[in-house]
Amino acid sequence: MFFTFQLIGFLLLATIVASIVQKKTGRGFLPSSILKVLNLPANIAISVVAIFAILSPGLLFYADYGTNYYLISPFGREYAIMDARGIKWRMFSRIIPWTKYIDIKTVKTNSGTGEIIEDTSELEGYIEGGVPIRFVDQVIGEAKFATRFQLPSDEESFVILAKKFRTLTNLVNNTLIPTLEEQAKNTGYMFSAQDYISGAAQEFKQTFEEQLKGGSYQVRKSVIKDTIFNDITDQSSRSIKEIQTTYIVNKVTHPSTGIPIRIPHEITDNGVLVSQVIVQDVELEPKFKERLEKQRDESAKRQLAQQETETAKAEQLKILAMGENEKASERVTREREQITMVIQHETQKEIEKQKLEKAKIALETAEVEAKATRLRADAEAYKNQKLVSAGLTPQERAQIQKEIAIGVAAELKNVQLPTYYISSGAGGDKNGLSLLETLLGIKLMDGTTVTSK
Repeated sequence: MFFTFQLIGFLLLATIVASIVQKKTGRGFLPSSILKVLNLPANIAISVVAIFAILSPGLLFYADYGTNYYLISPFGREYAIMDARGIKWRMFSRIIPWTKYIDIKTVKTNSGTGEIIEDTSELEGYIEGGVPIRFVDQVIGEAKFATRFQLPSDEESFVILAKKFRTLTNLVNNTLIPTLEEQAKNTGYMFSAQDYISGAAQEFKQTFEEQLKGGSYQVRKSVIKDTIFNDITDQSSRSIKEIQTTYIVNKVTHPSTGIPIRIPHEITDNGVLVSQVIVQDVELEPKFKERLEKQRDESAKRQLAQQETETAKAEQLKILAMGENEKASERVTREREQITMVIQHETQKEIEKQKLEKAKIALETAEVEAKATRLRADAEAYKNQKLVSAGLTPQERAQIQKEIAIGVAAELKNVQLPTYYISSGAGGDKNGLSLLETLLGIKLMDGTTVTSK
């Protein structure tokens, strides 16, 4: 872009020179209208613009996003531009660009030719194949990882880093990659291959990242050997089956604070930040893999034998359990029958008791009612006796006869007499009563007969 400005500046400057020459000699190719415009003030202004355009590559530069710039002025001043993208002043200073983020990873290579088979155009650095490491149990492996680093974010630390290494390539090849390889080897020394394949892969990655960010751990290794003897078949036979070796790696801590002691390295000393660590894989040596396969097969055989033994024991226990279950079921059936008989007996017994209670209650009720009846009869007899012995007064006798007459009249009212009747003669019967009067004779309660006159 600035070279285009520079070309325009040369063209403007050439046009001014041509106009001056044409005005003095009368020869030239510029039209008269342009010559009129290109007077002295216009020539001075255009000359200034042309000179600025010609010098623009040395005065300005375009800053890309994600890049820091280390600048050295003609007078020896060193400074940095760490802002976002855009046009920046350089004032003829020397510019050294530094990428803010540095990606370094292990890349795959052809096993036969050793040629790199991955794209490395977007990487600032790479390690071919992987980093060879040795675990604490002397098993060899090859670590493969991808890392990202970030340059210091403050201008002062960045200027110190840029002065020390001058170029990004020096920082990557002379510091970052060697430190990565060193810390990968140190991390491998803190683990055994058996632990790594048994579930310590995540802890391996975490330890590797911690050592890159804060420095190497100071460690102390311990070796424990455990002797395992064969099973004793008789009193005289006892031999060593194997000797198991266990490696324990402990971090050395500060005696007063208990914090692990760290050993700084070039990454931490130069203020470079570790922003990402990914451990892709650790390939173990073929011999260890073969040994693992043998252990796996032996373990599978032992597990199969143990499963068969457990199955046989389970079958035996199942048979015993089924027998006990049948015994328990039969015992429960017998007990249920006994309980049923007892319940029936108790129920019949309760029924008989209830019947007996009801009979007793009925007998007592009858006795009470008989006594009550006898008492009422005795009371009535006693009353009548007293009334007879006492005799009736004329008023009581008249009252009784009145009630009897009223009752007889009420009954005669409801008597239906025949419509026709036959008389034997005009004189009636021998007592001088007509047939109607005879029919109306009524026997009263005291033996008197009421007749019509």
